[in-house]
Amino acid sequence: MNDKKFIIAVVAVTAFLLLGGIVLATRMTNPKPSAQIPTNTASNAKAAVIDESSLDWGNIVMSEGNKEATFKIKNEGTDPLKLSEVVTSCACTTAQLKLGDTVSPAFGMHNKSAYVFEVPPQQEAKLIVVFDPAFHGPNGVGPIDRFVTVATNDPSQPQLQFSVKGIVSR
Repeated sequence: MNDKKFIIAVVAVTAFLLLGGIVLATRMTNPKPSAQIPTNTASNAKAAVIDESSLDWGNIVMSEGNKEATFKIKNEGTDPLKLSEVVTSCACTTAQLKLGDTVSPAFGMHNKSAYVFEVPPQQEAKLIVVFDPAFHGPNGVGPIDRFVTVATNDPSQPQLQFSVKGIVSR
C-alpha cells in the first residue's frame, strides 16, 4: 500500500513540475504588453524623413573600408518623438542614432533593443548607417541591398525604413 502512495506522489509532483515549467516558458516567450515599452502609443509626435531614405553608393571597393550613410529624422510634432527597435537587415551593417552630443549604442541585425531615443519637438536626429564590405570575406562581392528599420511613436508612421545599396568589388 505504501508503494502505491509513493508512486502516486512521484507522478503528482512530476506533473506539477512539468506544468509549472510549461507555464513559465510561455510567460517568458510571450511577455505581457505592460512589460513592453509603449513606443507606438497615440501622441503628437510627427516623424519626418528629411532629404532621402535611401542611398546608392555605386561601386564599393572592399579594400577602402567601411561605407557610411547619414539620414535625417525630424520631429515635426509637439510631443517628443520616440525612436526604438532599430534593426539592420544584415550583420555587416550597423546603425546609430545621434542628436547633438547624445549617441545611441550601435544596433545590428541580432540585437533588437529596448533602447528608446527621444527627439524633442522641432529637433532633428541623425541615423548613421555603417556598412562593412569586408564582413563577408573575399568572396562577398556583388550587389548589396541593406535595410534599417526604426519604430516610432508617430501614429501615422509607426515604422521608418532606410536603405543603402551598391556593388562590392575587390
